[in-house]
Amino acid sequence: ALQGMARGLARDFGPRGITINVVQPGPIDTDANPANGPMRDMLHSLMAIKRHGQPEEVAGMVAWLAGPEASFVTGAMHTIDGAFGA
Repeated sequence: ALQGMARGLARDFGPRGITINVVQPGPIDTDANPANGPMRDMLHSLMAIKRHGQPEEVAGMVAWLAGPEASFVTGAMHTIDGAFGA
């Protein structure tokens, strides 16, 4: 659903120079999902990179998308999850 919405909004807002993207993080070390929590081993067993991501890693992706280097990136899904489910 989000991909369809992002693609539609990208077509609507693209002519105005506005980009629309979806960032979908996987297991990120937060208070709600701590890297040392009870689900750690199970989550890491499903990931290619066997650790929780850091909030700064997601923020870096968002900052890049908001910057001039990504001005041609729109209507896309950006997964940052250590290859969860790989």
